[in-house]
Amino acid sequence: MAHLAILLRAVNIGPGLRVTSADLRDAADDAGLGDPRTLLNSGNLVATPGTSGADGPAEAARLVQDRLTERLGRPVAAVGLSAAQLEDIARANPFPAAARDDPSHLQVHVPLGALDEAAVARLDLANAGRELLATAAGVLYVHYADGIGRSRLTSAVIDRAVGAPTTARNWNTITKLRAACADDAA
Repeated sequence: MAHLAILLRAVNIGPGLRVTSADLRDAADDAGLGDPRTLLNSGNLVATPGTSGADGPAEAARLVQDRLTERLGRPVAAVGLSAAQLEDIARANPFPAAARDDPSHLQVHVPLGALDEAAVARLDLANAGRELLATAAGVLYVHYADGIGRSRLTSAVIDRAVGAPTTARNWNTITKLRAACADDAA
């Protein structure tokens, strides 16, 4: 059965929206997804479509998003990625040295909509920092050479450039999600 990853946006960061791993698994169960398992405590879920009727990762993410919004009484945004999409993201990584040597500072920003590559290119040209930006496989890769906390490329700046809200995961997490989906597919 095909496995997929669902990534929540802007949860468990600072005093904002809290979604426990149990809430996320329960929402997936309620949506009819099969074998829901969380990864880390940062809004990552690996599951199968199960009996949900979801015809792909986007539909599965919408189902989980709706169930979490009902449970928590606050809007929760999510995006889904298939195992194949995670493989494409890994293969297309334009910063293999950063993935190998500095994976916690290499982030993949997954849009909850279409990626505006021209706007990202303009952001890259206008950026005075040492961050490296590239788009491929429908996502934005950013290597924060000087660290994420001091960067002027905040989530809000990136979301404006991308043209849609994004959710970011560092390369370590992408690698773990990819492995979880691949392991389950075997």
